[in-house]
Amino acid sequence: MYSYDEFDRTYVKDRVATFRDQVARRISGALTEDEFKPLRLQNGIYLQLHAYMLRVAIPYGTLNSAQMRQLAMIAERWDKGYGHFTTRQNIQYNWPKLVDLPDILDALADVEMHAIQTSGNCIRNVTADHFAGAARDEIEDPRPAAELLRQWSTDHPEFAFLPRKFKIAVTGAEEDRAVTRAHDIGIQIVRNEAGEVGYKVIVGGGLGRTPVVGVTIRDFLPKEHLLAYCEAILRVYNLHGRRDNKYKARIKILVMEEGLDSFRAQVEDEFASLLERHHGPSLIPDPAVVERIEQAFAPPAFETLPDSDEALDARLASDPAFAEWCEVNLTEHREPGHTIVSISLKPVGEAPGDASTAQMQVVANLAELYSHDEVRVSHEQNLILPHVAKRNLPAIYDALKDAGLATANINLIGDIIACPGLDYCALATARSIPIAKDIAQHFADSAYARTIGEMKIKISGCINSCGHHHVGHIGILGLDKGGKENYQITLGGDHTQDLQLGQRLGPGFDAKDVVPAIERLVEIYLGLRQDKDETFLKAVKRVGIQPFKDALYPPKESARAA
Repeated sequence: MYSYDEFDRTYVKDRVATFRDQVARRISGALTEDEFKPLRLQNGIYLQLHAYMLRVAIPYGTLNSAQMRQLAMIAERWDKGYGHFTTRQNIQYNWPKLVDLPDILDALADVEMHAIQTSGNCIRNVTADHFAGAARDEIEDPRPAAELLRQWSTDHPEFAFLPRKFKIAVTGAEEDRAVTRAHDIGIQIVRNEAGEVGYKVIVGGGLGRTPVVGVTIRDFLPKEHLLAYCEAILRVYNLHGRRDNKYKARIKILVMEEGLDSFRAQVEDEFASLLERHHGPSLIPDPAVVERIEQAFAPPAFETLPDSDEALDARLASDPAFAEWCEVNLTEHREPGHTIVSISLKPVGEAPGDASTAQMQVVANLAELYSHDEVRVSHEQNLILPHVAKRNLPAIYDALKDAGLATANINLIGDIIACPGLDYCALATARSIPIAKDIAQHFADSAYARTIGEMKIKISGCINSCGHHHVGHIGILGLDKGGKENYQITLGGDHTQDLQLGQRLGPGFDAKDVVPAIERLVEIYLGLRQDKDETFLKAVKRVGIQPFKDALYPPKESARAA
């Protein structure tokens, strides 16, 4: 993984020192909250319902054990003993005191971390496939490209005050595990007909108030032109993006209003101009710099191992719970004898994405001992050990079980994405966490969950869609209706390379009626699926939403409502 050089270390430390002075002036009253707001936002600090919230960047979701231990220490010393991992591969602390924030940022800088550009109308944390460098279907590790984008975008003077926030995601595989089509810019590593590696560029995706599926603006972009092309897109957006209405200020609105052909023509003109003008070559990275970044992400020194292990096979045969966890939480690795371990942060009855100090320390230890000192954060609010020798799985499972982290529910109905909702967020109109807990509790029986199979439930507490409800197989949107929490249900969303927005089924439900509604949807699916290999999403795509709609709103109820 990328390590800071002297420039990076000095830059981050200087930023902390500047912010320390700004905090002191806020506490003394020399700065009002309105004056302080843009300064704290530049350092990832929000003012939530009950307290300040700090959002820490985890670029492309990659951590080492020292960084994870530092995150645990921060949670213990300055928060309430836990952190919340988000859909943007960040971690949030919900209860820091303002006076402590400079010390927290200093502690982050000590392990080459920061909170720069995790808020505000700028280019946010660049995210990537959480299986990067390990997945069998990968053309190339996307993290060097993500790191190049991070360096280019950090403190970019022209893009510090964009019309709205701007998000970039990168994937190196055919299967899109980074939700690139729901980002302002999505980058997919591809090969052209000549076998050359380059990028497919997607633009104008996003969820929130106006969900839009991103469109391809370039089928193939040579690798050396990545920064120049992204700069061209940002320049066109910065010039023409709306600033009169924040609800229409995202690039997705500009692309829709201009039309893809017109927008593409403007970008291509700007791109050509950038390459022709005197500063154009500065946007073509020095090959030596690119090589240094790529070397930072070189694969670990994997052992040569057989693809099976006698001791592991014996444990699988004798321990059903372990066997179930291996069946559900493991993904094939590109190296024989290795596997990718997904650690669920969705234990039954807990808030999705939360990890305690003790749990973070356990994961750090496991990464150091068994995963070449690497941890990943997924956009689905789970943690990943990307490089694990299969023979070490029993020891890893036992440690996770002792820490309450051995829940076998990855990609199943209990693996729910949920935003913080009205329990924390000042923008939320309904609670998300209690709904997620209730659903997980209702479907806690692991045999039943495996019978249902793959199911992505995603919950947002407002229309901003931080819980990605628009692309959930089942999406749940919490709204305020006459002073009561009301939950709308959508069906058929898909967050993969075939990204699709879910369709709303009908009127919303009271909180107490959400779980029975989900149960009815599950029952209908189990009754109509063709075989056990037909997933919930495949069944919805085959039969449409009408059978599910009828299950939630029987004809006589619909007639009475009308």
